Amino acid sequence: MARKITLDFLKTEAASGAVLGLAAVLALVVANSPLSATYFHWLKSEHVLQVGPLLLELTVSEWIKEGLMAIFFLVVGLEIKFEILKGELSDPRKLATPVLAALGGMVAPALVYLAVSGAAGGPHGGWPIPLATDIAFALAVFAVVARKLPSSLRVFLLTLAIVDDLGAIALIAALFSSGVAWQPLAWIVALLLAAGVLSRIGKVPSPFWVLGFGLVWYLTVLSGLSTSLTAVAFAAIVPVDRRSDGQSPLREAMHDLHPYVAYLVLPLFAFAKAGVGFAGLSVEQALAPLVVGVALGLFIGKQVGVFGAAWLASALGIGHRPTGATWLELYGVSLLCGVGFTMSLFIGVLAFPGAIDSPQQVEVKLGVLGGSLLSAAVGAAVLALAAGRRKEMAEEEPDTGD
Repeated sequence: MARKITLDFLKTEAASGAVLGLAAVLALVVANSPLSATYFHWLKSEHVLQVGPLLLELTVSEWIKEGLMAIFFLVVGLEIKFEILKGELSDPRKLATPVLAALGGMVAPALVYLAVSGAAGGPHGGWPIPLATDIAFALAVFAVVARKLPSSLRVFLLTLAIVDDLGAIALIAALFSSGVAWQPLAWIVALLLAAGVLSRIGKVPSPFWVLGFGLVWYLTVLSGLSTSLTAVAFAAIVPVDRRSDGQSPLREAMHDLHPYVAYLVLPLFAFAKAGVGFAGLSVEQALAPLVVGVALGLFIGKQVGVFGAAWLASALGIGHRPTGATWLELYGVSLLCGVGFTMSLFIGVLAFPGAIDSPQQVEVKLGVLGGSLLSAAVGAAVLALAAGRRKEMAEEEPDTGD
């Protein structure tokens, strides 16, 4: 059953990569068309949500970042919990290589970024941006060019991305949670504890989880915390075991929410955050330290960190190369890990808060788009070459039949 969940995840994520790509391209087209002013005005426009005495007023950009992306992180949290308890992360013997590769893929990009910013006088605060991998885009590229390659490479990429998400969430908690209002936070903790106890002692109806998550989300916005943190915390209390009716609340939530996240939430986030107006963009800004640091962190740092850590784990005997895969194929996957896009843009918003068309936000977008596109293109080329070599070797094998 764990394998079926993993394959369903891969299928949905790979297919949604095309939708994500279209949304990003559409954002770039609109941001450089006569509709540019309307696009940016819409993102900055404020809208009110009121349910009884509960009232929030946020811009469209903030609703997407704090509202819709909270659902994304809820699904991420559910998937992480499932993989730890029932899936790939439940077997320690399968973890060493992808976990070490994920750690290497977080350390090396940060070092590359800091080296560039230190040498060129750029802002040091952008080092977390190139640490993340966009699993939807990476799997979409993999699905196109690596259909004949071992499935163990897909599992390696998925497991690495799960650990990568855990690292990104930890960074968000540590770096971007200042200025917290303690009273709403106390209510959040109390609600999570109460819901956790209720889920242990009896069957909790589905509407309870929906209302509970909505209330925790509202209190999180009031507290000043990133909604990504409490979304993952809420996912941790959703039961994974089957109820008396044979259904698992966690699996139900994953099944129901994942298509909406893959085909609506993430594409809408991409449309809102990927729009960069090139009018008036100077060469100096296009090659600014922040742009170059993020781009090289994704393209150079990710491949060096992921592939280097995987090779070291194998050399030391504490991990193994994915079953049936060659080092060239693993290198191609390491390149795909440099496709940061969605999560990198999200961290960029947190690292450099301000207007969506501010100079720093433009530079973040340019760096993320440049590094991600370069990683995707070179990774696809390497994997296509590896697939071609595998096909040639298969054709050259002697016929042993009578």
